[in-house]
Amino acid sequence: MQNRDEIFSTLRESLVELFELEPERVTLEANLYQDLEIDSIDAVDLIDHIKRKTGKKLAAEDFKAVRTVGDVVEAVFRLVNAPAA
Repeated sequence: MQNRDEIFSTLRESLVELFELEPERVTLEANLYQDLEIDSIDAVDLIDHIKRKTGKKLAAEDFKAVRTVGDVVEAVFRLVNAPAA
């Protein structure tokens, strides 16, 4: 997962699998909490799933600003493309 399209595709598959969503509901503009009805417990599960997929932990602080699927894609893109510390 290096580019935004790959990240979105993987994220959509994950959201469908984890939360039994219809794939067509998962768009870049979809609000996680209002449109997809993901709650805070689900968000923790999603963060954990992202960690397993990328091998990198998405900080909870980074996830607080996330509202849409597109925001998650951007956060993961920054995470996987960050220079090694």
